[in-house]
Amino acid sequence: MTIRNPVEWGVSQVKLAADVVGHASHAVYHPKEDLNTLAPEVRHIGASDLWDAIRQGFADFRNYRTDVVFLSIIYPLIGLVLARAALGHDLVPLLFPLATGFALIGPFAGIGLYELSRRREQGFETNWADALGVFRSPSWGAIAVLGFLLMAIYIAWLVAAETIYLVTLGPEPPVSIEGFARDAVTTGMGWVMIAVGMGVGFLFAVLVLAMGAIAFPLLLDRPVGVDTAIWTSMRAVLTNPGPMALWGLMVAAGLFLGSIPAFVGLIVVMPVLGHATWHLYRKLVPH
Repeated sequence: MTIRNPVEWGVSQVKLAADVVGHASHAVYHPKEDLNTLAPEVRHIGASDLWDAIRQGFADFRNYRTDVVFLSIIYPLIGLVLARAALGHDLVPLLFPLATGFALIGPFAGIGLYELSRRREQGFETNWADALGVFRSPSWGAIAVLGFLLMAIYIAWLVAAETIYLVTLGPEPPVSIEGFARDAVTTGMGWVMIAVGMGVGFLFAVLVLAMGAIAFPLLLDRPVGVDTAIWTSMRAVLTNPGPMALWGLMVAAGLFLGSIPAFVGLIVVMPVLGHATWHLYRKLVPH
């Protein structure tokens, strides 16, 4: 038995996730009709629609404030656990990638919030327990498969971030956070690490935005398969490149600001963005 380095461990986890996805895909719910012929219509939207979706997200947050705060406590706790793990296992270079990775799994993490917004839209009395209704959805198999895909992408991002560190400031781990930060901003290879890391991270973010911008709300709303959900999300981005790019920046900025005070801000940011994503879906895909 040998101890593997983070890159080897990450690659094995990606392979494991891919195997799980391959097996789970056979259980994805599909109606009898050809799903590809039922791809939903996608509307054109503008920047004003994004702000209106945020406004509606705040309205849902105010309506469910106690319930969603209870649900959303998990986000800063996960962030703190990941940060502690990084500090305790010589993974300081992964501290920032771990935090920014919330944006990659955010579409899946907000699934319960989409359900609350959907039920409020239909006029149902709702509490935090109704967020668990997603597990009873006929499309839960497809939702789980897409969630595994995003987790695989998150792991791939961590592997990429670790690799970038190893070929720039590595291979020895930094002696402290202060030493790592000093090397990152005062050395040529540190700036290479920052530039390459931001470029690669941007590509991962674009991939997740295209795949998952509205895929999860669509799976909750209609009995479609993973292929149709992803393709519809990609069409929404291709049809509205400017507004959807702005949406991605808004989400990234919100998650960054929410992560600064020990991830506590995520208690508010995550539910607002989650509810807003449902309303964005409604603007992009007509009833």
